[in-house]
Amino acid sequence: MEEIKGKVVSLSRWENSSYGIDVDRAIKKALKVWSDGTPLNFTRWRSGTADIMVSFGKMEHGDYYPFDGPNGLLAHAFPPGERIGGDTHFDDDETFTNDFKGYNLFIVAAHEFGHALGLDHSRDPGSLMYPVYSYAETTSFILPDDDVQGIQELYGPGDRDPNPKHPKTPEKCDPDLEIDAITELRGEKFIFKDRFFWRLHPQMTDAELVLTKSFWPELPNKIDAAYENPQKDLIFIFRGKKFWALNGYDIMDDYPKKLHELGFPKILKSIDAAVHNDANGKTYFFTGDKYWSYDEERMTMDKGYPRLIAEDFLGIGEKVDAVYRRNGYFYFFNGPLQFEYSIWSKKVTRLLKTNSILCVFLLLLKKS
Repeated sequence: MEEIKGKVVSLSRWENSSYGIDVDRAIKKALKVWSDGTPLNFTRWRSGTADIMVSFGKMEHGDYYPFDGPNGLLAHAFPPGERIGGDTHFDDDETFTNDFKGYNLFIVAAHEFGHALGLDHSRDPGSLMYPVYSYAETTSFILPDDDVQGIQELYGPGDRDPNPKHPKTPEKCDPDLEIDAITELRGEKFIFKDRFFWRLHPQMTDAELVLTKSFWPELPNKIDAAYENPQKDLIFIFRGKKFWALNGYDIMDDYPKKLHELGFPKILKSIDAAVHNDANGKTYFFTGDKYWSYDEERMTMDKGYPRLIAEDFLGIGEKVDAVYRRNGYFYFFNGPLQFEYSIWSKKVTRLLKTNSILCVFLLLLKKS
């Protein structure tokens, strides 16, 4: 691919589009994703032929690569080159929006402009260039590290990157892996890390990494804690002073609610971890070096709390990042370590690495 110092972009047919000025804003922001951190500069031409011609069309629209109506191919772009090289077309049969409903035009456009600039699809599920559409938070969007590496390999770095910390996709076998939250949902484990979670099904040997917003666009990118109440068939998700109740994959009405509605003091800003013990109907909430006990049947906090974690759960330390219950044990996560804690004997029975919940380590035996 020839070296390109700048790109000139024509926004053809936008004036005829029913989407109006929101299209201009989405396209401008999508181009800025690629100009930040590279030498690329984009200039809009009102007439003539530019390096990247942008248009909306339906079905057969003049390039011999027809669209297929709603909910199929959203858009396509041609790699840099002569004639139609770099041109980017959007399917006008799709419902493009500026939020999580329908298909977010900014996300689609940013992905397609990556192709127009010469990038292929990525295998990284956290990458903008991953081949499956997934909604992402647009107000604070920062180009993922995988995409930065790709675009800078083609064009080099820019003089100044306004967002020098680009999000990286977590590695499940990272020996220093730390997690944010963990819960079960109808037999599956959901393990949250940054804007992702791993789905670990008991019948699957490998965990699937997905973006949290691809399942629940209304939830925050990053969560603090989560737990399942199997008796109510609900999971609860916590972030800051708010929490959500989910039945399966559906967020319940009247949520989010505030922490103090559970009985926490209003000054409490967040919780670190939560776990439900179906043997006694209690849910334990951990924050800092303390924890609370909540009676799910009475829907009230138990008296005498908060109590110190280190006094009641000997051997796990003074803080908890995440916790879940399984077969009479609590599994407490603290940084890169997890503690298997027997509920009945009230002691730590095993010390494990956090990544062992996701990564299967094979011992290779060498013949002597």
